[in-house]
Amino acid sequence: MRLSLIAAVVAYASVASAAISWSLQKSSSPTADQAEAYKLIEAAMTKAVARYARFTNAAKTIRVAYSPGVPTAEANINGDLRFGSNRAYMTERTAMHEIAHTLGVGQTSRFDQNCASGNWPNALPLLRSFDGNSAKINCGGGHFWPYGLNYETEWSETNGNRHVQMVDAMIKDGIGSR
Repeated sequence: MRLSLIAAVVAYASVASAAISWSLQKSSSPTADQAEAYKLIEAAMTKAVARYARFTNAAKTIRVAYSPGVPTAEANINGDLRFGSNRAYMTERTAMHEIAHTLGVGQTSRFDQNCASGNWPNALPLLRSFDGNSAKINCGGGHFWPYGLNYETEWSETNGNRHVQMVDAMIKDGIGSR
C-alpha cells in the first residue's frame, strides 16, 4: 500500500512538471563562450518552466538554442526559442516572456483579434483582480502589458507569477492551444 502511494505521487509529479518541456541544442565541443551561455540559458529556462508549472497546465515542447546573431531572444509558436549572445537577456524573465510567445502571445490571429477588440473574457477579469476595475490589457508589436515581462525593469516575483496567470487566461481566451 505504501509503495503504491509513493508511486502515485511520483507519477503525478512527473505529469505535473512535464507540461512544458524543453531541450537545449548544444555543441558536442563547446567553446568557452558557448559553455557559459549554455549554463545561463539552462538556469533561466529551468526557473521559467518551474514557474509556469506552478500556475498553468499549458503544454508545449520547446527547442532552445544559443544563436549569437540574435540581438536579444526570440521565439515562435512552433516551439523554437533562441537566445542571442547578450548575457543580460539570459534570465528567467526573458525565458518566461519567450515561452509566452511559444504558447501563442503575439503569434496567432486570435491574439491579434482579442487585442483589437478588447475581448478577453478570462484575462481581463484576472487583470482587474490584480490592478482594479479600470485596468485594461494593452497590446502592440506582438506583446501585451501589464505583466507581459517585456523589459527586465518589469521583473519581480509577483509580476512573474502574474505573467504566467495572464498567459494562462489568454490561452483560455483562445490565443493558443493547451
